[in-house]
Amino acid sequence: MLEKSAKIYVAGHNGLVGSAIWNNLKARGYEKLVGRSHSELDLLDPVAVKAFFDAEQPDAVVLAAAHVGGIMANLQYRADFIYENLQIQQNVIGESYRHGVKKLLFLGSTCIYPREAPQPMTEECLLTSPLEYTNEPYAIAKIAGLKMCESFNLQYGTNYIAVMPTNLYGPNDNFHLENSHVLPAMIRKIHLAKCLNEGNWEAVRKDIGLRPVGMGKGDERIVVDATSSETDILRVLAHYGITPEAVMLWGTGAPMREFLWSEEMADASVHVLLNVDFKDTFAEGDKEVRNCYINVGTGKEVSIRQAAEMIMKEIDFKGELRWDATKPDGTMRKLTDVSKLHRLGWHHQVEIDEGIHRLYEWYLKGICINHKGA
Repeated sequence: MLEKSAKIYVAGHNGLVGSAIWNNLKARGYEKLVGRSHSELDLLDPVAVKAFFDAEQPDAVVLAAAHVGGIMANLQYRADFIYENLQIQQNVIGESYRHGVKKLLFLGSTCIYPREAPQPMTEECLLTSPLEYTNEPYAIAKIAGLKMCESFNLQYGTNYIAVMPTNLYGPNDNFHLENSHVLPAMIRKIHLAKCLNEGNWEAVRKDIGLRPVGMGKGDERIVVDATSSETDILRVLAHYGITPEAVMLWGTGAPMREFLWSEEMADASVHVLLNVDFKDTFAEGDKEVRNCYINVGTGKEVSIRQAAEMIMKEIDFKGELRWDATKPDGTMRKLTDVSKLHRLGWHHQVEIDEGIHRLYEWYLKGICINHKGA
């Protein structure tokens, strides 16, 4: 158990998970928290990371910083996903070891599992068959991270724990139409379609004023914001399948997905950080110690189509929901076996319908606050 006086560095403290972990630690009485924005500390720079650790000397580290995105981003920026994540992990985990960090929590992703992994996925099915092609570079980077933690523990006696969260959503989510994950992307698309359907151009301009939307590359790239013409806005939004009559989503809607509210992921992460040691993650007497990480999820799933229909109902969009079956679905099922997490004392509470309601409320509040402050 970390003392309340422990200095804890949360890498990625402004992100979806990192910010939630920061708030959870604060609520538990941990006041000596350290965070740096990307502009203050580039985790890709080994010299800068070493200088940071030299100056701060943290007792514990939460590695929640990562280069992340949805299917489109993973397909287009494969080199960025593997290079940047490997570099971040190498720098932060390496300096944690060199500076004697007592406890480290590494956050991965359930995309580490094989495309055809048996469902629900137990920790033991890692590396048993090929990965999903669309996110293979990111998955390989995350596998390297969890194996780095495991290997440092076995060779050097460190206490580094890796957790593999399922699909996350919640406050501070990324709603960028080009590289966001599925739930926030669907919420924003359906919200904008509703505004167009109702002729509410003030709401459309509020939305894209806060988060401008672009299409194309190089000299042909068009970016629209609150000052753009209606013609340009309609053209760019249509590129993303957003029209007054309908929303077009990628794939068939058939894939099954498990979703976990980010604040619950944070609570599970802090529970593991404070209460779980490396020795608790494998059976005593195992000849080969491997797969010592912990799945974090709900153990429940819905189809992408079901999730989209829940969002349609929450937002009250009267148009159509359409599917572009020429686009990839990704892995058809990604349900985690969370029995290890349950044995270690943590269970989820927020179900998907309640989470969608909370996230849409948060999204609307953010638009209103930023508009009033403009």
